[in-house]
Amino acid sequence: MSSPSVADAVGRGTRVTALPNLLTLLRIGLIPVLVVTLLSPTPSARAAAGAWVMVAALTDFLDGWLARRHGLTTALGQLLDPLADKLIVATVLIMLAAVPPEPRIPAWMAVVIVVRELAVTGLRGIASSGGMLLPAQELGKYKMIVQMFALEALLLHYRYAVPGTGLAVDFHAAGMVFLWMALVLAVWSGADYYVRILRQIRLD
Repeated sequence: MSSPSVADAVGRGTRVTALPNLLTLLRIGLIPVLVVTLLSPTPSARAAAGAWVMVAALTDFLDGWLARRHGLTTALGQLLDPLADKLIVATVLIMLAAVPPEPRIPAWMAVVIVVRELAVTGLRGIASSGGMLLPAQELGKYKMIVQMFALEALLLHYRYAVPGTGLAVDFHAAGMVFLWMALVLAVWSGADYYVRILRQIRLD
């Protein structure tokens, strides 16, 4: 009678182990959906794209929470999780710079942020292959939070009235403020990461 119980336990464990990776793959699968959605400049399409990015952010939090709660850290998850985040950010920034409505974000800002993400990923790979463990710093966490606010506001783009106030919020203008903040934090945190790696190499 013990065999079915053991099999059930193994099956449940396998499903729990697979769930964080499945959530990460779901985020990667949202990338073509975002591209197609952002080809339309209408307010409803931009709101839908904002919703997709919010779903990606929530699944990112959920798979991280599951991995920490159950001690589920896999090589595949360590590779795909940060990759999924960077692909979504790069996709949204490129589409915001490339497609209507106007005004679009400056292409150079998208380039700087995307190049920073690629450079940090490369540096992290070099550090990892050399046995160096450099945990994420507060700067990087702040950059990610501000960047998410920027992307959501820029995706909504249009002016929306605030009920009962007679005021309207220009989401593009607000998003650009957050994007400038994210740009500064991206360059700052990237330089900080580079300096920390150099210091670690010198210590070794």
